Amino acid sequence: MRRADPYQARARELAREAGFDPDARVERPGQRSMPVWCKFRDAARQEKLAREAAETAASIAAVTTQAPEFKNAPLKVFGEHDAATIAQMKNCMALGNVVGGVICADGHLGYAQPVGGVIAYEKQISISGVGFDIGCGNMAVRLDTSYAAIADRVGPIIKDVARTISFGVGRSNEERVEHALFDDTDAWRESDMETYRQKAVSQLGTVGSGNHYVDLMRDEAGFVWIGVHFGSRGLGHTSATRYLKAAGGKDGMNVPPAVIDEDTELGRRYIAAMELAGRYSYAGREWVIERVRKIIGGAVTDSVHNHHNYAWRETHNGRDLWVVRKGATPAFPGQRGFVGGSMGDDAVIVEGVDSEAARASLYSTVHGAGRLFGRKEAKRRFSRAEMDRWLQQRGVTLIGADLDESPMAYRRLPEVLAQHTGTIRVLHTLKPFAVVMAGENEFDPFKD
Repeated sequence: MRRADPYQARARELAREAGFDPDARVERPGQRSMPVWCKFRDAARQEKLAREAAETAASIAAVTTQAPEFKNAPLKVFGEHDAATIAQMKNCMALGNVVGGVICADGHLGYAQPVGGVIAYEKQISISGVGFDIGCGNMAVRLDTSYAAIADRVGPIIKDVARTISFGVGRSNEERVEHALFDDTDAWRESDMETYRQKAVSQLGTVGSGNHYVDLMRDEAGFVWIGVHFGSRGLGHTSATRYLKAAGGKDGMNVPPAVIDEDTELGRRYIAAMELAGRYSYAGREWVIERVRKIIGGAVTDSVHNHHNYAWRETHNGRDLWVVRKGATPAFPGQRGFVGGSMGDDAVIVEGVDSEAARASLYSTVHGAGRLFGRKEAKRRFSRAEMDRWLQQRGVTLIGADLDESPMAYRRLPEVLAQHTGTIRVLHTLKPFAVVMAGENEFDPFKD
């Protein structure tokens, strides 16, 4: 049975207050018709989020006193964002040794901290800020293979990718992957994740679901690129859940962030777990890229690889800080990153530049186009026919995915990148021609 919409009652009230019949139909060219009350659903949602944010702010003020030198730390905002996202970020910055914060142009509401949110702490780290999918990130490689050389076999290639790579939830890799990480006894012991090692072995190289993908693209010169997006799977999710609980943190959207001191037993163990999950993410993405390369053929001529859910120890304005990026790509001067658009949209290889705006961004940039609509809202608004038509117009072959990943549910990447002008430059624009994702009705507890 379909679950009742939690915002429907208030949305209907708002419709009536505005003089409309909540059940009247609204026709939308090219889209499904909908009842009038749906037009007031976002306003009802924003009311609820505002109440929750105010309650969170009050709870933070009641249980902790932020040292004067960390109060009112500067917040740099790129692009336009709804009030709930700004309020969530300000609540995060009201707790702990915060030196500065950033909301990137692809930002939106997240668990405890906005996706696209960056916070710099002195001698502290935020478990909530790193999130559940520790080490989630993007990797892209260029091959010496031209698109023209494989254009007539894209279908068989992408079907082989879908058969070979494990997409979905709780999956194990049919090919056992040997990696030195599994022999690093100290890392597993210091992170207190030894009991998960065998599961981690079986899951290495699995991609998961949600917005995790394997993309095949071509650049301006016609060369093929392979791009992937996923993180540390169950290892990261289990680590985050364990340490969030140990820190007394809460799981949810509008909750206080779980901020811990780096030089405590809990802090040291969490940092070890985060670093282990980060290494695991790198290993998984590298394996998938190499496995897809073998299917296509050719040699790698360039490689770009970054986390975007992680915390790095960095120096900013002469201060040694932990910079927590949740859905944000590090972009120091000369540092490259792979940023994907929604499926069907061009992706880019970017490079950080030095400027006043870049320094204010804590040398951070977007990790994707950024959602306009949540997963459930996307399924309500859009049809499979619309999504398929969008992809066909762009010449993209798709295997898997559901309406929650519809391109219409996302911002357009060029508009998002334009908000970061002066902090990055685009080196390559990559046009996708094939995308593989998990199929519909897959819920992945390991994504963030």
